[in-house]
Amino acid sequence: MYVDKQLEFSDSQAVTATAISTNVADLNPAFNYNSGVDVGTGEDVYLVIQCDTAAAAAGAATVQVTLESSAAAGLTSSNIHWTSSTWQLADMTGGKTLASVKLPSGTYLRYLGVRYTVSTGPLTAGAFSAFLVKDIAAWRAYNRNYTA
Repeated sequence: MYVDKQLEFSDSQAVTATAISTNVADLNPAFNYNSGVDVGTGEDVYLVIQCDTAAAAAGAATVQVTLESSAAAGLTSSNIHWTSSTWQLADMTGGKTLASVKLPSGTYLRYLGVRYTVSTGPLTAGAFSAFLVKDIAAWRAYNRNYTA
């Protein structure tokens, strides 16, 4: 899986409270985005979210991630294109891929990024990576169904 630096929203970003990703992708500054553009149509593009450093909190903090686009780089007045499940502390262990999802079709505005929403918290530790890729590591080994 190759990661394009321009499509990397977070690279081990420390998250303790609700925040947008360190990087927000500018899809194309020369394009007229008044009507938006459909990024999710054509070849498959995947959003991958990983927990790089285990999350910790004094209480039972949770994290939810949304993929958002906006006419503003700060992701204000944004359109939400995808929402993760709500991850509990036990779900957010170091080195774990939390989500690998195909981008949904729809109208995307000029700036694209992710928002980490921390609830019942703050977190006292936790770092996340989020990026877009053309392929995902989805290979799994299964038990053989025969006797040798």
